[in-house]
Formats: sequence, structure tokens, C-alpha cells
Amino acid sequence: MHVKLKWLIFFRLLFTLLLMGSTVALHIRDGLSFKEPSLIVLYGLIVFLLTVSFCYAVLLKRFKKTAGLTYVQIVIDTVAISLIIFLTGSFSSLFFFLYLVVIMYAGILLYRKGGLIMAALCSIQYGILIDLEFYGVLSPMGRMGELTAADYAWSYVLYKVMIIMAACFVVAFLTGIIAEQERDSRKELAAMASYTKRVEIMAAVGEMAAGLAHEIRNPLASLIGSVQLLKEDSLDGHGRGHRKLMLIVLREADRLSSLVNNFLLFAKPPAGRREVINLGGVVSETSDIFDKNTDLSQRITISRRIEAGIWVEMDPGQLRQVFWNLLLNAVESIENDGAINIEVRETKRHTAVVTIEDTGCGIPTDKIDAVFDPFMTTKPKGTGLGLSIVHRIMETHGCRLDVESVVGKGTIFTLTFTTVDPSTILKH
Repeated sequence: MHVKLKWLIFFRLLFTLLLMGSTVALHIRDGLSFKEPSLIVLYGLIVFLLTVSFCYAVLLKRFKKTAGLTYVQIVIDTVAISLIIFLTGSFSSLFFFLYLVVIMYAGILLYRKGGLIMAALCSIQYGILIDLEFYGVLSPMGRMGELTAADYAWSYVLYKVMIIMAACFVVAFLTGIIAEQERDSRKELAAMASYTKRVEIMAAVGEMAAGLAHEIRNPLASLIGSVQLLKEDSLDGHGRGHRKLMLIVLREADRLSSLVNNFLLFAKPPAGRREVINLGGVVSETSDIFDKNTDLSQRITISRRIEAGIWVEMDPGQLRQVFWNLLLNAVESIENDGAINIEVRETKRHTAVVTIEDTGCGIPTDKIDAVFDPFMTTKPKGTGLGLSIVHRIMETHGCRLDVESVVGKGTIFTLTFTTVDPSTILKH
């Protein structure tokens, strides 16, 4: 926004200088007196525009939130354009197109809402100006022999005013749509760039992790087997003092084995058995099982809004694991009472979107970009592999996983799948 406002100030300054140059040239060519009322007002307008442009540049450096400053600038611009139209003949003026220019950059800076507001403001100003001229209340300057609005039939005056008003709103609407589409495209490109970067990092880490996990797994299995043999030998009454130590070793070895298995799953998830499955059915089934197998009813409410008839191609077991891990992550982020909202819907681009929203503690801004990195966790007892595994599974199946979070309000995980035609279900 700051960059766009800088360009707006620059082009306004350029327009003012061009207006000043043309005014001076007209003044010299026609030999007009400095006492000419239209020239006095025009020079005053030029000085005013130069002054406010300087003020805008100073204020822009001090204000972080620029929406209010943008509205003030454009409103003043509409008044200046109305004054220019009045000075150049009002109804016979050719400069009404400047309204459209103002509305266009209002739509670019303030999107559809701001553009429509400025279109209404320009329409009101132009309508009042022509009405006052038509009824003889206001006599326009700079007519130079042209007819005024009062010299035309009221139907023609109304027709011209309505056409200009309609043009203002059409330009505002179309510019707003284009500006909003451009904004959404930039957001989507930024999300895709972040996603691509994350995938590249994880692919590199995954290759290294696969070999590391295999190297750890073999000696770990030998360690567990040896300790189990020692444990069996201790049952005959010998080595009772070492039994407690061996139990600790077995427990920690199991924990390490689980960690290695999870790390291996992240590094190189199995291809799985891809099937065409009902997305809403899997989400509903997994959330029901999760609700029944965890102590949630006392403090957490799970709500579901699931659209039926959405089919995707994916390994059902891995899909359930994805949903289970995300639900578990949501529960662990809620300290006291809270809610988890699940939504499944189909979009217009042959994709399906699943959102899992919680009212938990949220993720700090400085950690949101690394939330899918392995071993990154904000929990005291977490391993930091749950979300990494979910991301890798989604990536393996060509799906997307995005996250939005506000500290103190909660987190939203968005899963995007490509939908398929249920008639492509393979019979096994």
C-alpha cells in the first residue's frame, strides 16, 4: 500500500505541474489579466494541490495504517476534479473523464468498496453541480461562449448526468473486481511459494533422514533383543538388582524405536494403497472415533459441517492418520474449555477443502513458517514430528496443507485435495 500511495502522490504532483504549465500557457497566449476570477481560482487550486501533495508525502512516512490517509486523499481529489470541471465550463466541460481516473485508482487502492464509495461521491458532486447550473443558481466559469445546462432540455441534461453516473459505477465495479482478483492471486502465489520452499527443504531433509533412520534402527533392535534376554535370565532369581534398570532401558528403547519409526515415516512415507474414497465419510468416521477414545466431552466441543458426495483418491489409512494427528494437535493446543470446528466443502476448481479450526493458544508469528519442520514443537513433551508427518503424507499424494494462526484465538489448518469422479472407483 505504501508503494502504491507513493506512486499516487507522484502522479498527482505530475498532474498538478502539467495543469500549472497549461494554465500559464493559456494565460500568456490569451493575454488574460491576473484579476480574471477563473485564473485566480485555478492558481489557488494549483497551490493547494502542491501543498497537500507535500503534506501527504510527510504523513506517509509517519503513518503505518494508510487506509484513512488514502480515503482523505481521494476525497480531496474528487473535490479538486469537481472544481476543475466547474472552471472549464461545468456541463460543457470535457474534463469529466477525470472522475473515472480518480475512481480507477480508488478501486486499485481501496478495492471494490472504496471504488464504489468514490463513484457515489463523484456522482453526487457532479449531479449537484449540474443541477445548480440548470436552475441558474450557479454560473460556471470558463464557458467561452458554450451553452450552459439551462440552454438544453431537461431530458438531455438528465440523460448526460445519468450516463456519467453509470460510467462511474461501472468503472468502480470492474476496477474493484480486477484489483481484488490481483490481490487474491498475489496471496495465492505467496502461499504457493512458501509451500514449494517447504517441500524442497523437506525433500532434502527426507533423503538424509531415511539413511540415518535405517542406521539407527538395526543396532536399536539388537539392543532391545539383548535386554529382553537379560530380563528373562533375571526371572530365575539372579540379578534382581538389575531388573529395574533393565525395565528403564526397555522403556527408553521403545521410546527411541517409536521416534525412529516416526522419523522414518516423515523421511520416506510409504506409497500406500490409493483408493477413491468418500472424503466426508472418512472425516466423520475419524472424528467420531477420536471423540469417543479421548476424554473430550467435559471440556471440548467438536462441531462438524460436512458436505456429502466429495470423492478423492488417497490411501484411507494415511488419510485417517492425517486427520487424527491434526485433531490431536488441536486438542493439545486447548488448555481449558474450547471448541474444534471441522468443515468439508467442495470448491469450483475441482478441489475439496477440509478446515480444522480450534480455539487453542495459537502459534506465535515467528514460528508459523517453521511449524511443519521436523522436531519443531511448542509443547514440553512433543517430538515435533506429528505435523511434519502430516505434511509429508499430504505432499506424497499431491495435496496441500496450509496453516493460519492468531495467538490467543486459535489455529486453522486447511487441507486441499483434488476431487475425482466416483465412477472411476476401481473394483478389486
